[in-house]
Amino acid sequence: MRPNGQYDFNQWSEAMTKFGPAARVGDLVQITAIRFEGKKLVFDINYGMNGGRKWWHRIQVGGAAGRGTSLGATQNTHAPGGTKLALVFPEAIPVKSAADFKAMLKPVLDFERRSATELFLDTIDAKFREAIERKEVIEGMDKEMVLLAKGRPVKKVRDFKDGVETEDWIYGEPPGEIVFVTFLNGDVIGVKESHAAIGGWVKETQQIER
Repeated sequence: MRPNGQYDFNQWSEAMTKFGPAARVGDLVQITAIRFEGKKLVFDINYGMNGGRKWWHRIQVGGAAGRGTSLGATQNTHAPGGTKLALVFPEAIPVKSAADFKAMLKPVLDFERRSATELFLDTIDAKFREAIERKEVIEGMDKEMVLLAKGRPVKKVRDFKDGVETEDWIYGEPPGEIVFVTFLNGDVIGVKESHAAIGGWVKETQQIER
């Protein structure tokens, strides 16, 4: 790639087809070597083309209880495979700071370590992101968004009526506030709050308008 962030898309696509992904979006990768090659500054990502997960990482060892564990599971596992990334300069490699080179690599490498949740939030509609940050559920969310907003439900209930199957996720336990989140085909179609008195009696309140 060039210092301005440009790269040959066709060449990268060909390498993707031939070798497969070096990493998935959001994967934690390492720069394991840096080499100066003429006008190129070459970075080995996850130990280069021969890096990545090893064959023994796919072997499982079973115990008496029937549970298995992968060899190397406690090690720092890498992305599906390693690769090489080169910054190609028009002339000799310039004298720059580490921050300058990081800025050049920013189109493909994010040096600000963020969680998978943060990366996911960057990809969704602002109204859903804001609701998740408020710990609220709104119509149109999918199950992953609801889990981020409210966590795992206390109970799940399926209902089949008139040929349509819905699923309710129930948050809260009596006595106290109970929230029912109704899904149809994996998306939220309704959110209702109720109050459960001692003994489990549920008094419905007006459905929340979103």
